[in-house]
Amino acid sequence: MGVLTKEQERLLGEERGLMNDLRTALVKLGAESEDEATLRGSIQQLDELFLLVVVGEFNSGKTAVINALLGQALLEEGVTPTTTRIYLIRHGNHEKTTLGEDQSLVTFPVEFLSAMTVVDTPGTNAVIRRHEAITNHFVPRSDLVLFVTSADRPFTESERVFLERIRDWGKKVVIVINKVDILEKEGEIAKVRNFVLENARLLLGMVPEAFALSARAALRGKQGEARFWEESRFAPFEEYIHHTLDESSRLRLKLLNPLGVGIRLTEKYLDRVDSRMASLKTDLDLLADVESQMKFYREDMQRNFGYRMADIDNILLEMEKRGQVFFDETFRFGRVFDLLSKPRIQQEFERQVVADLPRQTEEKVTALIDWLVESDLRQWQAIHQHLSGRRREQNERIIGAMEPGNFPYDRDRLVEGVAREARRVVDGYDRDREAKAVADHARTAVAASAALEAGALGLG
Repeated sequence: MGVLTKEQERLLGEERGLMNDLRTALVKLGAESEDEATLRGSIQQLDELFLLVVVGEFNSGKTAVINALLGQALLEEGVTPTTTRIYLIRHGNHEKTTLGEDQSLVTFPVEFLSAMTVVDTPGTNAVIRRHEAITNHFVPRSDLVLFVTSADRPFTESERVFLERIRDWGKKVVIVINKVDILEKEGEIAKVRNFVLENARLLLGMVPEAFALSARAALRGKQGEARFWEESRFAPFEEYIHHTLDESSRLRLKLLNPLGVGIRLTEKYLDRVDSRMASLKTDLDLLADVESQMKFYREDMQRNFGYRMADIDNILLEMEKRGQVFFDETFRFGRVFDLLSKPRIQQEFERQVVADLPRQTEEKVTALIDWLVESDLRQWQAIHQHLSGRRREQNERIIGAMEPGNFPYDRDRLVEGVAREARRVVDGYDRDREAKAVADHARTAVAASAALEAGALGLG
């Protein structure tokens, strides 16, 4: 970029800061490395020359348009996918340098290249899909996309799909309808132009700037065959590139470049965050449901336990009544000599008062134990099934669309931990052991209660 005003420098610094904040946020969200690299590249592009990326199907004449702009057949053309690399065309002496496996740098001494870099890309419908991947990777870095279509096959399905991807990156698009020299009448050119613009409007939501021209005729015109220049209709397009796309316009588009990329990635990861929040809400609802079930279970157990203990209390109360009768009848004055025989009194007490109390209490306590143990086991099984069902549902939902990053693994580990604990309790549940533990507590409690009843009778 040229020399910036203070306001432009302020805007540039503010945008760079916002984009770096977004990049940090994406890293924290576990963004895909490709997305993080794309955003990083768009931020770096702020400090580089204006980037004009030329795209289109391999036989649309992309390279011919660039050669016509340069005024020389600098790049190889052909009817087969000859452009198998990314060509960066910059200002400089006429040289060609290989930059890597997929890129080459071509320098040429034309004035407009001092303000921008032009990029020639492989065809979007090239047989070798690697070529298309190269183009798809390069488009997000562009400041302006020059979309070239052919007058003999305007706006094909593959072009529509590719233009849709460009739109998703928030890029400004200028359309070039090449090879109009194959159309014989002015009306045919207008018809093709209107067709392309209408389809572009439906796809982009606005009518882009468009130029109908013949790049090959324009190059012949520039090389001395004057009659071809007028026929080429190339002059308005060249005026746009050289003058309409001035420094102010280029700066505005350059500042919009990372914003478009940022908006695209923000929308993508907001959807992902919403999905995560929905999953976590479902998990919280599940835990709340488990807590609610446990609360209801505890209340129900306490209520039923009270009823069952009341049965045992009734047995002890009946013993107390028999004890009162025994006390009244045994401790009369007329039986004073019988009281001197302790074995006899003890035998009568066991027969009349204790009676079948041990059998009755044992039956009640055993029933209570069975009920407690079975209820506990059923509750644990219900919780385990509830948690396992949630895990199966989540796994089925994400099969084939596993979200990258640590979130799925962290969340799955937590859910699995809870489910594993429930499974451990269920698998290791020993009815006999649990019954013995409950029985020991229950019998101790009943024995203590019976002792109190006996003590109340004065027989302790």
